[in-house]
Amino acid sequence: MLQEIIEPGWLDAFEQVLRRCALQKGDTVAILAETQSRPVLPLLARLAAQRLGAQVFTLTLPSVVGRAGPPARSTGASDAIQQIKPVIHALAASTLVVDCTVEGLMHAPELPAILKGGARVIYISNEHPEALVRLMPDDATEARVKDHIKRLRAARAMTVTSPVGTELRISLEGAVAGGNWGFTTRPGTLTHWPGGIALAFPAAGSVNGTLVLAPGDVNLTFKRYIETPITLTIENDYVTAIDGAGLDAQLMRSYIEAWGDREAYAVSHVGYGLCDAARWDSMALYDKRDFNGTELRAFAGNFLYSTGANEVAARYTLGHFDLPMRHCTVQLDGVTVVDSGQVVD
Repeated sequence: MLQEIIEPGWLDAFEQVLRRCALQKGDTVAILAETQSRPVLPLLARLAAQRLGAQVFTLTLPSVVGRAGPPARSTGASDAIQQIKPVIHALAASTLVVDCTVEGLMHAPELPAILKGGARVIYISNEHPEALVRLMPDDATEARVKDHIKRLRAARAMTVTSPVGTELRISLEGAVAGGNWGFTTRPGTLTHWPGGIALAFPAAGSVNGTLVLAPGDVNLTFKRYIETPITLTIENDYVTAIDGAGLDAQLMRSYIEAWGDREAYAVSHVGYGLCDAARWDSMALYDKRDFNGTELRAFAGNFLYSTGANEVAARYTLGHFDLPMRHCTVQLDGVTVVDSGQVVD
């Protein structure tokens, strides 16, 4: 396990990211944490904001523990706020919210009210600071992500194929497309660091076909590289079969069944990574507790398929898989944007 004492380079990196978020002297910064947050992250955020002359306060909320059912991981929906109105009001009235919760506010039910107040939010992914420093936002990634968001929003269909048998058809009509590049300057928006992803939340009934997870692909919910193939049959958004003789398929079947919730089998979002600095092999170099996995969602050329909650399709569940895949070809309306795992710009 890496140590988490403050290093000058880490503090410099946090300051640079806050500068990219257009933080000015005198702005109000709310640092949101919970009792199970990685302690060094809100501390680095506070020191960096103070360096820039901001008015800073920290809210540390109790983490929700003792929930019945399977462990919830990789949801992107922190439940620490618990609809506490004074907390929501304080965050909404801030210039910038630095989100250091474990799962982040991306899909939290309180996020719309926070953004409506005009705050901008940056989620610091629950990574070891070493990974954050390696994955600093830059102008090139910003331009690339913005370009691919435009492509997604203009497209009517996405197809995904791979040498091992993936053949996926995704309608993008009615989908909500977006992405992030690691910082935000617009009030009422959210981003996360590390960034470098373009994705879409499809409307109901939009996804059909076969998804084959090959050795070296990733189950980020388990923080595990796939070692034995898994074949998912997808019909009208829902995984109807999980085939495979190895341990990987057994674990996936066991976990998804444990929720007892049909929505856990449905598509959450689809997209692809655009960050050249992110590495596919990085998970092998960290202890699980030091690693949240945003890097593997963002490495350039991966196709990211996720199951679980999808607000666009009015589906809600805590059951969730993030599955970054290598060597896929992604096309938008027949135009290739990822060719065998390589981004086409």
